[in-house]
Amino acid sequence: MIEVKNLTKKYGNILAVDNISFTIEKGKIYGLLGPNGAGKTTTMNIITGCLAATSGEVLINGHSIIDEPVEAKKYIGYLPEQPPLYADMTPAEYLYFVAEAKSVRADDIPRAVEEVMEETGITDVADRLIKNLSKGYRQRVGIAQAMLGTPEVIILDEPTVGLDPQQIIEIRELIKSLGRDRTVILSSHILPEVSAICDDIIIISHGKIVANGPMREISSSLKSETIMDISVKATEDEVTSVLSSISDITRFEITDTSTDVAGVSVTSAKVHYPTDIDLREIVTFAFSDIRRAIISMTAEESSLEEIFLQLTSDKAAALDEIADSDNEDGEISSHEKLFDGSSDVKDSSESSFATNSADDADDESIYSYNPEDYLATQEKLADYVDADEDSFGSDNNNSDSVNAGDDINDDNAHGKEI
Repeated sequence: MIEVKNLTKKYGNILAVDNISFTIEKGKIYGLLGPNGAGKTTTMNIITGCLAATSGEVLINGHSIIDEPVEAKKYIGYLPEQPPLYADMTPAEYLYFVAEAKSVRADDIPRAVEEVMEETGITDVADRLIKNLSKGYRQRVGIAQAMLGTPEVIILDEPTVGLDPQQIIEIRELIKSLGRDRTVILSSHILPEVSAICDDIIIISHGKIVANGPMREISSSLKSETIMDISVKATEDEVTSVLSSISDITRFEITDTSTDVAGVSVTSAKVHYPTDIDLREIVTFAFSDIRRAIISMTAEESSLEEIFLQLTSDKAAALDEIADSDNEDGEISSHEKLFDGSSDVKDSSESSFATNSADDADDESIYSYNPEDYLATQEKLADYVDADEDSFGSDNNNSDSVNAGDDINDDNAHGKEI
């Protein structure tokens, strides 16, 4: 469906997307996650053809978004974080306009508009001005425009941001319904939302993909051990004796002891064992041998929040840079060394974006900006200025230079999509 190959995007010296590759399969809902500035929106804008990549390739059903943009975009419906709505139009008028812009056949437009309005639940407000609609309804109108033209892929950037709890639930249900017959790519900061809706997740940190796949598989790959909660109709001594006899258990702790309504002892324990072992059958037979019933047996799973924080922390990013550097010499891959407990970590205060090396200096854009060069230039210019002490004091020069540097940094970091 969608193939992203070695995608890179630079803004001057800032590397927003760092040589990422992934594949989007048909008929799934994907969650695209990452902290602010990780490169999510930039990636979405490149996939949809709204932004040019520095290098790399994006194929939509075999059509290059660069070489065949018209053909490729036929398969995509896109809702940016800020819906592209015309506030002085009604939803019906706006959707007719979008349908014409998407080259929907004139005879098919009335039916197409009616269908998307019904599917998104905006038929009742079809004749009200968009500027008078609530944010939830405006989001629905934005999703409706993305659905026009029956695209096979719907891409939604933060579709529930700013909505109240009831509106969030309604939009979630709408997204689930879209996923029944379309491929959906969803960007969101609301992790429980992604966990509840998405089949697969893609986590981006510092412009790189740090995880890609079903959450259960990602969770298993990050854990060194499995933790299982177990409750047994047995005394504490009996449970301790049985669990101590199982060699595959690395450790366990009794978490609760009580009696049920019949006066039978019930003991709960937390059992730790290696992830490559399925201990359920062994434990079941062990308690069967002493004729004790297991009431519940549940393996704990890492939450998406835990996975996200583990993969996007400053330590993880620093270890990944170290691992990638080692991998250039063929020594070790980034994911093999990512969580090995190494203390050889870069200072978290260092820039999290890669910069061009000296070897690449000749290839840098003439528009690239280096704050240190700017400040040095300002100092040189100040030497040629003949002014009195009050107007050009050293403190003012320093303050102005730093503020000017900050302004341009803000332009690079916020004035453009990253």
